[in-house]
Amino acid sequence: MMSADIIAAIATPPGRGGIGIIRISGKNLAKLAEKILGNLPKPRYAQLSQFLDNEKQVIDQGIAVYYPAPHSYTGEDVLELQGHGGTAVMNLLLTECLSAGARLAQPGEFTLRAYLNNKIDLVQAESVADIIEASTCEAARCAVNSLQGRFSARIDEVVNSLITLRMLIEATLDFPEEEIEGTHLLYIRTKLDDIHAQLEQIFRSARQGNLLQEGIKIALVGAPNVGKSTLLNQLVEDEVAIVTDVPGTTRDTILRTITLEGVPVHVIDTAGLRETTDIVEQKGIERTHVVMNNAHMILGLVDATHPLSPPDQNDPALRHIPADKPYIVVYNKIDLSNESPRIERERNRICIYISAKTGEGIELLRQIILETAGWQFHHAGEGIFTARQRHLTALTLAKTHIDNAQSFTKNDLPLELLAEELRLAQNALSSITGQFTADDLLGEIFSHFCIGK
Repeated sequence: MMSADIIAAIATPPGRGGIGIIRISGKNLAKLAEKILGNLPKPRYAQLSQFLDNEKQVIDQGIAVYYPAPHSYTGEDVLELQGHGGTAVMNLLLTECLSAGARLAQPGEFTLRAYLNNKIDLVQAESVADIIEASTCEAARCAVNSLQGRFSARIDEVVNSLITLRMLIEATLDFPEEEIEGTHLLYIRTKLDDIHAQLEQIFRSARQGNLLQEGIKIALVGAPNVGKSTLLNQLVEDEVAIVTDVPGTTRDTILRTITLEGVPVHVIDTAGLRETTDIVEQKGIERTHVVMNNAHMILGLVDATHPLSPPDQNDPALRHIPADKPYIVVYNKIDLSNESPRIERERNRICIYISAKTGEGIELLRQIILETAGWQFHHAGEGIFTARQRHLTALTLAKTHIDNAQSFTKNDLPLELLAEELRLAQNALSSITGQFTADDLLGEIFSHFCIGK
């Protein structure tokens, strides 16, 4: 999978800027450097250089830095050309690099090479993209924690415990005439309990990091004129949605992102749910159903001046909410019903009373959103790291195999079954850091990177 090609790309964002950088990586960059710079710079020193074209005409003037392998980002020879950040001059300089023997890098190919050259593991590679994409300061700090290897270290600790345990069991299987001693069985059970507890703790931290990185997608749904658009405006503290007394004003989805305790919350206002013959409004209602299916959480708005009990069964606008979605019933317009803002928990359903118009209860709503999403406030430096959905899936799978292994030790099932569950648990965890992975997984991960990373 590793290519011997020399790759090059613009590593700075497109557009005008004070500095533009072209990154080049590969083996034996001396010939390319000679064509572009006239010489190969002294390793790890910033050299003021003129950047030349094929006819030795000056394209630009800037700084060249050469990082010989293996002490570079990719583990290969790397040359960085830092010039003026104009679109035209950057494209011209990149063209000359390609003419000098490089090819255009694929998305994420620099970081892929760093991974393949054992400069970083797969979690650290993903954290590079997470740092770039972080939408809050807290998410950026957590991504840096992953880049520094904190997530990987905790996974490696569990994997090492599994390896030790597997060695004991495999040794026992190699000598079937020897019955396993009670002390060994007790040791196995104790180690499995410790591994299970470690996985639970890692999963909780990973879940928090996942919320910081990906955010919470919330759909505002309900009948027309219950105050969905007013609530959106109140949450984002801006007039982003048109509010009128005419039912059906909102005919398309409106998405805005807010930040609650560092967590990105993507709030989506939707068209009111009702029977209608208006073709445009019907299209909006169809989109509402799509949004509900894709949301992480749903706020079902009910007019507090016309209470329903229970609202999700008697309100035709709320009957179509997917049963598997976390769901908060929001009684709006308490300023008209003369009620106080409050939270009620009934029949595994959370109900909150607010006024989107006056702002009463909005702070309670913000708190209950985070609570329902499972957020527990931390400072980002306190043990949280970014985690993607594939990490959570792998951790869940590993926990399942450890649960199976624990049940096998209690039911005196054959050690071969126990050994297989431990092997599967180790494979699931190793897929997180890339110690055990498939080429198609690598391709999927690195294809989402920027060109030049």
